[in-house]
Amino acid sequence: MLITTEAQTFLADDTGTGEPVPLREAPNPAAVDETTNLTVVWLPGGDIILLRPDIDTLRLTTELQADVQCIRLLSLEPFVLLVGTVPAHLYRVTGDGLAEKLEGFDKVAGRDTWDTPWGGPATVRSLTDAEGGWLYADIHVGSIARSGDRGETWEPVDDTIHRDVHQVVTCPKAPERLYANTADAVFISDDRGSNWRHCVNGVGARYGRALAVHGEDPQLLLASLSRGPHEGEGRLYRSADGGASWRHVNAGFPPFIEDNIDTFCVAFGSQDAADRAWAAEGERLYRSEDRGETWRKVWEAPAVITALAAARDL
Repeated sequence: MLITTEAQTFLADDTGTGEPVPLREAPNPAAVDETTNLTVVWLPGGDIILLRPDIDTLRLTTELQADVQCIRLLSLEPFVLLVGTVPAHLYRVTGDGLAEKLEGFDKVAGRDTWDTPWGGPATVRSLTDAEGGWLYADIHVGSIARSGDRGETWEPVDDTIHRDVHQVVTCPKAPERLYANTADAVFISDDRGSNWRHCVNGVGARYGRALAVHGEDPQLLLASLSRGPHEGEGRLYRSADGGASWRHVNAGFPPFIEDNIDTFCVAFGSQDAADRAWAAEGERLYRSEDRGETWRKVWEAPAVITALAAARDL
């Protein structure tokens, strides 16, 4: 499990034992991703830290000078990394450090309507992919853009989803299904975003941030919801039926927190520990050993936790 705080990157043993170990080569992370064979940390300024099991740390430098918000590792051999920035652009970074801007993303319909509540530029807030070359970019604020040809051309998903999307995820066991947590709770599509169902049965608050799906069970979800971006009362919810109903999680996890459980701060474990789940609020890290049913606090970080990333297979 990869854990980032406002000041440092940590690795936690996904067996659930021991305390997270700081990666001293990777302070001030901008974005992170992890697979079974590689941990990727993007540092401000274009340096990428690559950690392979039992191999020395590698550093890849790119010429991309951008405000990176999220990354998604698409391929190991060859190395291909998808990078999302603010303002909202996408880049493809390869193993030689070259960064190619995806011009098709800049031509997506509706781009001229993207905005933010504070008047700043829109952001690519999260990225995910699915088999068959499908890519998805969550625009804050501007819904979701999708590509079915590995990023060459892009189009918006169906506009019945709330346009203020905070995290988009996929599950390898249901490659056509797309999940999104928004400012009006969770939406799920069974056809790659062409149609949506609004999944709000059982939730007591509807402002969503984080979202996670079990790697082996596309019906099992964790989502964070609150009363609003500033109203707080953040809560953790669990669904075992693909979002048809939700249950407020409070066994070992705080029933309410003062603020929000942010984007990227909820995750299921790696393939070897798929029934383990992780959640962070503030500096506190919680772990579940029973698929998100019950929780216990396992670590107090030295700074606010900003993201969790579990190892996955490519």
